[in-house]
Amino acid sequence: LYHVLLFTLSKLDFKMQLERMSVHLFKRFCTRRSMGHIFCVSGTANETDNPACRLMSTGKHMDPLQYCMDSVRKYDYENFLSSLLLPDECRGDVFAIRAFNIELAQIGLITREPLAGMMRLEFWRETVSSLYEDRTVQQPVALRLHRAVKQHKLNKQWLRRLIDSREQLINKAGFDTTEELELYAEASNASLYYLILQAAGIKSVDADHCASHLGKGEGLLKVLRGVPFMASRKQLMLPRQLMVEHGVSEEDVLRGCREQKLKDLVFDVASLANQHIQHSCELSAKVPDAAKVCLLPAVAAKLALARLQRADFDIFDPRVSVRSNWLPIQLWWAKFRRRL
Repeated sequence: LYHVLLFTLSKLDFKMQLERMSVHLFKRFCTRRSMGHIFCVSGTANETDNPACRLMSTGKHMDPLQYCMDSVRKYDYENFLSSLLLPDECRGDVFAIRAFNIELAQIGLITREPLAGMMRLEFWRETVSSLYEDRTVQQPVALRLHRAVKQHKLNKQWLRRLIDSREQLINKAGFDTTEELELYAEASNASLYYLILQAAGIKSVDADHCASHLGKGEGLLKVLRGVPFMASRKQLMLPRQLMVEHGVSEEDVLRGCREQKLKDLVFDVASLANQHIQHSCELSAKVPDAAKVCLLPAVAAKLALARLQRADFDIFDPRVSVRSNWLPIQLWWAKFRRRL
């Protein structure tokens, strides 16, 4: 029995070491590819002469691109990994887009008063307008986003839609129906992928269709994964219609209920998310190879759904929030195979 136990532990230790090594190698690979683009807003040497492009990380200032990358790494690690695999030409701009979305998402988390949240959103609404009038706001994310807007002619509609979706969430606490939640997922998440495809120079109806379903599925999944945190803040994001159907009260969610009725509710939302993500993966066979790397977050979304399933759809199970150390290798493998 001792030898069996020793052998089992040695295998587990080997697996953990292998997982750590996969993360280390992935980071080294991506860092080497990114080194020429980390310390310059535009990624080109001649533009570093512009003082606005060189808010280096000394004292109170930081290089805008480095600021965006750090923000995505800290608050959206899975998408940080997938963004590292993007081509050099658009990687920095995608980090700016994702950092912009994080700035908007943080507003709802750091402000308790709706009025304060609306004022912060208004700042970003005015900032977006200034980007298209060639007026630069001295804020790291805005500086880098300005470069992306000029370089790729990003659609102003999608940037404003990201802001509007957060405003809707501040004005109206939670969602009445699944359809409302789905519309929010599309506005707050699919819009992000439309911008990323634009930054990558992808013009494809099939790619947009694929991004739409991925955005909806990932958005629904984010809402589910955020239930424990939002419950700790006495806030609800689950559709009230489903709560009534399954006999789940607000108190059940706020106290971290792990009963079957809440698992059934989570299953319904997760099933809808899975339908969108699977449909996105099926549609990806029709999109250009250059677009598939922009849709790599589907890999992480499928892994997250699998963890939720293994936890029997108990959203308060700690296993649901555990980060997979195999994700870097799986992302790289999906890119190599050109398949989601």
